[in-house]
Amino acid sequence: MSGRVELRAEGEGILVLSLEDAAEKNTFYPAFIEELQACLREISSDRQARVCVMRGLPEVFCAGANLALLEELAGGDLAPSDIVLSRQMLELPIPTIAAMEGHAVGGGLALALCCDVLLMARESRYGCSFMNMGFTPGMGTTALLREAVGEYLAAEMMLGGQLFKGAHFEGRSRVNYVLPRAQVWPKALEVASRIAEKPRFALELLKRELTVGRKKLLDEALPREAAMHQLCFARPETAARIREGYAPR
Repeated sequence: MSGRVELRAEGEGILVLSLEDAAEKNTFYPAFIEELQACLREISSDRQARVCVMRGLPEVFCAGANLALLEELAGGDLAPSDIVLSRQMLELPIPTIAAMEGHAVGGGLALALCCDVLLMARESRYGCSFMNMGFTPGMGTTALLREAVGEYLAAEMMLGGQLFKGAHFEGRSRVNYVLPRAQVWPKALEVASRIAEKPRFALELLKRELTVGRKKLLDEALPREAAMHQLCFARPETAARIREGYAPR
């Protein structure tokens, strides 16, 4: 591992999955995705683990795909269906907690939405920037976001592409906790510690049951999202909008 993604134990039964790629601001690109997938496989095979907490950098939880990856998608060199992180997250056998201290955007937010417990920071920003670059949301966002924040708020986020501060979601969503940034990590560990007290066998059974609905939503959404992507990426202006979106300001 290069330090982009790290997996460590944090007390008995608790694993911490840390996204730590400061140089690339926790964006998705092949090496980062490979390391993240390797950690997910390690979590799945760890029979002593009872809960996993995923956290990012203090300022950025995860920012979704980088420019090179988006250009591969737009050029047809990579299919949206090749990015299977959402399914891998949902299939982890133990409960997962997303401690989103920093901003979460696009695919980075989708990754968090695959967790079982969500924590946001009031000061940080969350949103779906896909449409700003001329293509529709992916990674199951069209279904998972509606499940997390409700039909109408999700529609505004996806259609408008704007980022909202975590405070905007207080009282408007199903997110577990919206807290000052400094309190997100301690609260996540508190929740994780309570879960880790429970027997592994029972946790696995309940986790499987609790994710049935989201897995079904994901399975239904991914083919529709892929079809929309095919249409969007076939338009030449999409690649131009992607480059414009990543141009220095």
